[in-house]
Amino acid sequence: MRWFLAGLAAAAVLWASGASANDFTDCGEAFKLKAGNEVTAEIKAKADPIIAACTRVMQLKNPPKNLDLQGVYIFRGFVWYALHEYDRAIADYTSSINMPGKANTSNASIAYSFRSIAFGDKNDFDLAVADNIAALKINPKNFTVHHDQANLYRLMKKPEAALAELDRAIEINPKFAESYNSRGLIFDEIGQPDAALTNFNEVIRLNPTARAYAIRGNHWRLAGDLDKALQDQDAAVKLGGDDLAYFLRAETLRYRGDLDRSLQDYDKFLGLHPIEVQAIVGRGLVLEKMGNLTQAKAEFERALGTDSAFIIAKIESQEARETARARLAAYASGDSQPVIPPAPVRVTSATSIPTPALVAPILKTPVKPPVRRSEAASQGRRVALVIGNSAYEKVPALENPQKDAEAVATSLRNIGFATVTLATNASREKLIAGLRAFADEADKADWAVVYYAGHGIEVNGQNYLIPVDAVLKTDRDIQFEAIPLDQVMAAIDGAKKLKLVILDACRDNPFAPQIKKTAAPDAVAAASTAGGNVGTRSIGRGLGEVKVQGASLVVFAAKHGQTALDGEGGNSPFAVAMVQRVATPGVEINKIFRLVRDDVMEATAGRQEPYTYGSLPGKEDFFFVAAP
Repeated sequence: MRWFLAGLAAAAVLWASGASANDFTDCGEAFKLKAGNEVTAEIKAKADPIIAACTRVMQLKNPPKNLDLQGVYIFRGFVWYALHEYDRAIADYTSSINMPGKANTSNASIAYSFRSIAFGDKNDFDLAVADNIAALKINPKNFTVHHDQANLYRLMKKPEAALAELDRAIEINPKFAESYNSRGLIFDEIGQPDAALTNFNEVIRLNPTARAYAIRGNHWRLAGDLDKALQDQDAAVKLGGDDLAYFLRAETLRYRGDLDRSLQDYDKFLGLHPIEVQAIVGRGLVLEKMGNLTQAKAEFERALGTDSAFIIAKIESQEARETARARLAAYASGDSQPVIPPAPVRVTSATSIPTPALVAPILKTPVKPPVRRSEAASQGRRVALVIGNSAYEKVPALENPQKDAEAVATSLRNIGFATVTLATNASREKLIAGLRAFADEADKADWAVVYYAGHGIEVNGQNYLIPVDAVLKTDRDIQFEAIPLDQVMAAIDGAKKLKLVILDACRDNPFAPQIKKTAAPDAVAAASTAGGNVGTRSIGRGLGEVKVQGASLVVFAAKHGQTALDGEGGNSPFAVAMVQRVATPGVEINKIFRLVRDDVMEATAGRQEPYTYGSLPGKEDFFFVAAP
């Protein structure tokens, strides 16, 4: 989409220049380049003569009086951008902006918005946002800049700011379908599927293209209806004209277990875009499900051999490469790969999903470590506190957490943890006592691990674990009745090497709608000072994003703002994946959790995505089970 908008703006610059000589005309060819995530052979062939022509125009000793040199720099900057020479593009846009007397012109607004795009592709989001703000000061009714600003805020995980920008873009131009599309994507991400569908329907009403149907189909997949997803994506393929339809349909077919057709669609897409990383990895996952690990391995290795992407966004391509690395490590372990059953074609529950029986035995008494190839001594002394809260007193009981905690505790004992303390159905008093005792254990350990399954909630940016005896009538009660995540982190802070918290606590929370909101103290103070209205504490849908420092990881069963699914087979999909993967020998811990993430994604058709916060120092690798 960006290359199209860039072409429109560049055409306006060409018109403004009034150029008629060959160099002017050749320079103006810049807007015909389709700048995307892939530098195509077509772009490479056309770029050099355009750059040369623009440069000659810049160097004219006696330029025509009507020459718009500011626009020429924008042209050349756009060609550099198409070649992914972002620093050169930024330099040309900056030259255009800084021309004497041109700071507040329409061309300066274009240069700011183009420079913002280049900064965004360099992941310099703050600079990108600042440039869009500068562009909007010159032309506040430029709906495409509002739209681009929204996309930046979305990448920065600021959905409310993104939605505000999209609302403004739609207010200015209610017929611009792309803004409705972006709004729909954000609503899906923050768990408002009805609002998302309303926006996707409006996209199709305004512009019923193959891409519009393909993306609405992807919405249906996230909503748990793979039949409707496939209907829309079939319609997209019939309409033609958008290669994305093949890729998204291949994904839906893979989740459904229709592997032959999925492979055909990946092949069609890769025939058009042979170095598309996410499609290569998707093809590898299909081959793995088919039992063809040799070809799957070749696909994952091929994915690591390219950093290009054309249709799919760069962030998703980076994610796909992490999947490829983890998959190759799993193959190298020599262990058999877990079988992930196809996702349900249509979900019957918004909060749960069928899950298979766990492979790991659930033992009633600890076994003497190590049971299998653990080489636990090489990892130092490892201790764990495992908590499973099912029997809530004031809200309906949860089926999975106690069973999940028992399975995880058994797995950690089996792979050589020195001590594993299991606490189930813990009151606040019991949780506090358990954390206090575990802090002493952590001080004497190299690894300290806390696994928690049960209810969790985010209030005013703080995450809390909810004991079984919590009442939570008002949001004020949370600090007295729940356990802040910070307190859990403090309990493991004494571990010498690795601090790990695993939270299968993002379930759809029955406490949230019943909690009466009161004014936050800072809001009261601010309102009394400024004479404004008193705000209320915010209560999140799931757990909120966390900031982690040092050799620490915090793993969510579902990423911030999402809700995790319960399992109808006795254990949650996250617990199933973790128990099946944790004992894989020779796979570094970050890759283990990538495998867990991918297994949960496959089991839920992408509805639930586990997320890991934090990073580990590069000087040492950590393994649940070291290589034999």
